[in-house]
Amino acid sequence: MLTSLEEGEVYENEEEEEGNVEEIDLGYEARSQFRLFHSRTKRWGCILAHRRAGKTVACVIDLVDHALANAREYPAPRYAYIAPTFAQAKDTAWGYLKEFASKIPGTEIRESDLSCIFPNKSVVRLYGSDNYDRLRGIYFDGVIIDEAGDIDPRAWPEVIRPALADRQGWATFIGTPKGMNFFYDIYQQAKNEPDKWFSLTLKASETGILTAGELHDAKHMMTPEQYEQEFECSFTAAIKGSYYGSLIEAADVEGRITKVAYDKAAPVYTSWDLGINDTTAIWVFQIVGNERHYINYYENANQELSHYVDWIKALPYSIEMNYLPHDAEARELQSGKSRIQFLRGRGLTCDSLDKTKSVIGDIELVRSILNRCWFDKELCKRGIECLKMYQSQYNERMQVLSNKPLHNWASNGADSFRYSIVSGAENRAKRQSFWDTLGKTKSKYVSGLV
Repeated sequence: MLTSLEEGEVYENEEEEEGNVEEIDLGYEARSQFRLFHSRTKRWGCILAHRRAGKTVACVIDLVDHALANAREYPAPRYAYIAPTFAQAKDTAWGYLKEFASKIPGTEIRESDLSCIFPNKSVVRLYGSDNYDRLRGIYFDGVIIDEAGDIDPRAWPEVIRPALADRQGWATFIGTPKGMNFFYDIYQQAKNEPDKWFSLTLKASETGILTAGELHDAKHMMTPEQYEQEFECSFTAAIKGSYYGSLIEAADVEGRITKVAYDKAAPVYTSWDLGINDTTAIWVFQIVGNERHYINYYENANQELSHYVDWIKALPYSIEMNYLPHDAEARELQSGKSRIQFLRGRGLTCDSLDKTKSVIGDIELVRSILNRCWFDKELCKRGIECLKMYQSQYNERMQVLSNKPLHNWASNGADSFRYSIVSGAENRAKRQSFWDTLGKTKSKYVSGLV
């Protein structure tokens, strides 16, 4: 097992035949800021840390420590390091894990699936949450969830937390803030439940890990918001490259994220972002005067189209029009029918949108209209999170934002919302309002029309 010593981490390799103990230096010396983390006794943990604080190294060695100390023979102990994507897990943690594991005799290092199998058969493996459904059915004795602000919020309650249940496994969330999202909720829970959670906050101005000169230089090369987020652990700083984050925050401050009731006097529309091996996202909305009321949101993955039809038909109101992306017109090879044909065949009134000429142009249109949008706080919670986290790609090498949106868990809901704006539903609602008014007119002129 690993022994936590101030001078370094040491693995005690017991050789039963000879009856002696060989100590192997793994080359890790815990920074003072992380010693409490290594000696924690709480099942749940949250580490909010500035960039280059050393949280990844500390967490990788912590996984190795637990794996080597677990004496269970069957089933073999299993631990996981989960990053937002598999590529990120490999880039950030695999090198450290291999380095530590390679110093322990009898350890099998597997490049094929980024795992290490230790002499006691315990396994530490790296995963990406971008395909978290692959984790269903797996048990874990402990997990590290890195950059928790970037993972799909559903991954924890739907897959990772249940995977810890039968082994009563532990979990620690680590990362740097990226707005008030899922990681912020975990951080608040950790602060509010100190009897259940280990909590650690490491700000660059307080740890002394980075020199004053380095911080001074970084502060002058970054915007104040970027510096506060990356080095001072601020959740209130704007999300880098976010298209709608500040506008959604404004909607919340102005009271436009609240209980939004269905208006019987206005037609109801939906907008869809269709996925086959991806997520399908549906916004339900109404045009009420000059306002757009978003009264429901739904998304799911790996479901047949009929699943979404059933959800639509179960709503307590009828749908005037379902707006679909342009590729809904494409015929599928297996059935010979397009998805819009299938939906119409199931009784839904549908229209497909023209292929956009400019996604960025559409995004700007959405930004110009968001100040007239209202959202049901509970029924649209997931969709609101998607809008907050929808952002442009960021080129780490060039340190610049791209003009292309980042495709992640938030993009499906954001694309569906964009379709609701460019759908033309507003003009349709105005025409409907005109004919409704005309039909109610009792003047002799109108009643004489044929």
